[in-house]
Amino acid sequence: MALDLKKFTARFVDEARDHLRQLEDGLAAFHGGMADQETINTVFRSAHTIKGSARMLKLSAINETAHRLEDVLGAMRSGGLAYSAELGRLLERGIDAIAGLVEQVADGTAPPHADPSLCEELSRAAAAALGVDTTALAVEAAEPAPSPDAGAPPPPAAPPPAASAARLKAPDTVRVSMGKLDELIKLMGEVVSSHATLRQRVVDLRHLQHAQTAQQDPVVTGLRDFARDLKDDVLAQELLMEELHRKALVMRMLPLGMVFESAPRMVRELARSMGKDIECSVSGTDIELDRQIIDHLGDPILHLLRNAVDHGVEDPDSRRRSGKAAVGRVHLAARQDAAGVVIEVGDDGGGIPLAAIRDKAVRKKLMTVEQAAALSEAEVIDLIFRPGFSTNAIVTDVSGRGVGMDVVKRCIVDELQGGIQVDTRPGEGTRFLLRLPLSLAVMRVLLVEAGGETFAFTAQQVAHLIRVPPDKVLRVAGRPAVVDHNEFLPVVNLAGLLSLPPRPGPVGEDLLLVVVQVRNEKLAFQVDALVDERDMVIKPLPAHLSHLAMVSGMVVTGRNALVAVLHAAVLMELARKVRAEARPGQASGERPRTRVLVVDDSLNIREIEKDVLEAHGYTVTLAEDGRDGLNKALGGEFDAVLTDVEMPSMDGFALTQALRGDERYRDIPIIIITSRQKEEDKRRGIEVGADAYIVKGDFEQSSLIETLRGLLG
Repeated sequence: MALDLKKFTARFVDEARDHLRQLEDGLAAFHGGMADQETINTVFRSAHTIKGSARMLKLSAINETAHRLEDVLGAMRSGGLAYSAELGRLLERGIDAIAGLVEQVADGTAPPHADPSLCEELSRAAAAALGVDTTALAVEAAEPAPSPDAGAPPPPAAPPPAASAARLKAPDTVRVSMGKLDELIKLMGEVVSSHATLRQRVVDLRHLQHAQTAQQDPVVTGLRDFARDLKDDVLAQELLMEELHRKALVMRMLPLGMVFESAPRMVRELARSMGKDIECSVSGTDIELDRQIIDHLGDPILHLLRNAVDHGVEDPDSRRRSGKAAVGRVHLAARQDAAGVVIEVGDDGGGIPLAAIRDKAVRKKLMTVEQAAALSEAEVIDLIFRPGFSTNAIVTDVSGRGVGMDVVKRCIVDELQGGIQVDTRPGEGTRFLLRLPLSLAVMRVLLVEAGGETFAFTAQQVAHLIRVPPDKVLRVAGRPAVVDHNEFLPVVNLAGLLSLPPRPGPVGEDLLLVVVQVRNEKLAFQVDALVDERDMVIKPLPAHLSHLAMVSGMVVTGRNALVAVLHAAVLMELARKVRAEARPGQASGERPRTRVLVVDDSLNIREIEKDVLEAHGYTVTLAEDGRDGLNKALGGEFDAVLTDVEMPSMDGFALTQALRGDERYRDIPIIIITSRQKEEDKRRGIEVGADAYIVKGDFEQSSLIETLRGLLG
C-alpha cells in the first residue's frame, strides 16, 4: 500500500510546532534565570524528537539544524556548557531557523539545506564544551551536504527564516474544528462529573427517609414517593448522559493506523543505515483510540522502534553465529482488552543486557557494585527509563543520548495514565507492552478510604480486590504478606505508608486489600473501606503542585470534595524503600557467605523469598525461569537452589535433573517450592533429585529456613 507522505508531513508540522513552543518556553526560562535541570531535559527532548522525526521524513535541513542544536543542549544537560547571553542568542537563532524551515514544509516547499554558518557555530559551541579542537569541525560544517542527485548543483543556502510571520499563521480548519470538539468533550466530562452531585442528593434523601420513625406519617410517605421518583429520574438522566458522552467520544476516535503506517518503512531504512536487515510486521491498525491519546503516541512508539533496531536486533553476522536467521524481526501490534488497549513493540534480538545495565549504573555512580548486584531484574530494567541512561558505548545520531526510554515512560505513564510492562529473554528478544485507556476524557476510578481520607486509583492500576481473614496473613521477613492465586503478595497499610493515623477496626475483621500491578510487580494495599467505583473526570494537577510525584491528578466527588488520584508506580517504589529500610539485620551465628539461587517466574515470590533469606544472612541471586536459572547456576557457584515447578522455557523438574547432571551440583541442596500438592508431583520431585518439597499454600518462613539449615548442615 502506497504511503501518503503528505499526511505524515502535516502531522510532523503540527508536532514540530508544539515542540518549538516548548523550546521557546525553555529559552525564556534560561533568559529569566529560572531554568532547572528538568527544563534542560525538556528542551533537549524536544530538539531530539524534532531531529528524529525530520530524519524519518528525509527533511535533511531540519534534521541537521536540530541535530546541532541538540548537541549544544546535550552539553548543557551534562554540565559541560553553562548558559550565557551569547549562548542564548545562538540558541534563539537555531530555534528560529528550525521554525522557519518547518513553516516552509507546511507551505509545501521542500526546505533547502541547513544554514552552514549557523550549523558551524552550533558545532563549535558543543565541541568546545567537550574540549575538542573545532578547526576540523569548522571545515566539515562549512561543506554543504551532498545533493541526492549527484549531477545537480547543490541548492542555495537557506535564507533567513521568516519565523515571526510563520508563527502568525492561522491554524487549518481541521485543527479548529477538532479544537471545538475537544471543548465539547471537556464540557461533557464536566457534566458527567457534576452528575455525581445529583446522585449524592439521592443518597442524602434516602438517609433522611430512614431516619424517620413515624412510618405512617403522610409526610414520610410523600417523602418516600418523592425519593423513589427522584432516583428514577436521576438514573434516566444518567443513561442519557452516558449515551451522549459515548457518541461524542466516538467522533474523536481515530485508528492506530495513523501512527503505525510508517513503521515498516522507518524500520527498514534505519536498519539499512546500520548495516542490518530487519523486517517489521504491523497488526491492529484498525483499533481506535481517542485522538488525545493518538497525538501523544508518535514519540514513544518511534523511540521503542529505534531502540529495537539499534539495541535489540543483532547484526547479521552475530545472528548467524547464534543460529538465528540473518534477517531480524520487529513487530508492532495492538489489541483490546477489558481495561483499554495494549500496544506491543517487540523484537527477536538478544534481549536486554542486564549485566551491562548494572555495570553502566555503577560507572555513572548511581549506586555501588554491591547495590547493583542486589537489584532484582525488574529494578535493573527500571534503570533504562531514567533520563540520560543509555548502554551505548558511543553517542550517534540514532541513540546513545539516553533520551528515548525516558520519553516513553513520561508519555505513557505520566501523561496518558497508562502502564509499561517489559518482558525480555536472553538470546530470544524483548517485548514492551504499553497499556492505555481508550480515552482520557473520563476514566474508571476506584475510591477508597484510608486513615480517614479518601483516595483514588485508576482502573488500569488495580488488578483486583480481596478480603482476607487476619489469620491468613503470613509474616515474611518480619512483614505481612498473603497468598493469592498461589502467589505471595506483600501487604502494605496505605494509611501508614502515607503517614496517616490508621483506623482501628473490630478485632477479627477481614482485611480489605487493593491489589495494584505495575509491569510485572504486584502489591496489596490495605485500606479501611471502599467508597465507590465509577467513571470520573481526572483533572491535572495545577503547576504549583506538579512536584507531587505520588499524585497523578484529582477527581471531584458528589460532595464537591477533591480526591487525590494516587500514582501506583511511585507508591510501590516508596513501599519498596520502606521495606528495605525495615529489613532486619543479619542474625548472629549465621553463615554470611552462603549463596542461594532462587528460581521462580513470579517476581513477587522471588522478592519475598529473597527477603526471607537475606534476613537470615544468606546471599541471594534471582532467576526468572528454569533456563535462566540453569545459565546462572552453570555460570557461577551456589550452595543451595530454591526453584518453582511451573515456569516457561524449562520447568523446575527439568532444572533439578539438569543440575544433578553437573558435578558441581550433584550434592548441593535443591528445594522445590510450588503450588502443586499432588503426591505424584512430590514423587516426581524425589525422582529428579530434589532434597525437599514445600507447598506454597503451606509456606512458613521458619520451616524454609530450618529446612535449608538442616540440608546445609
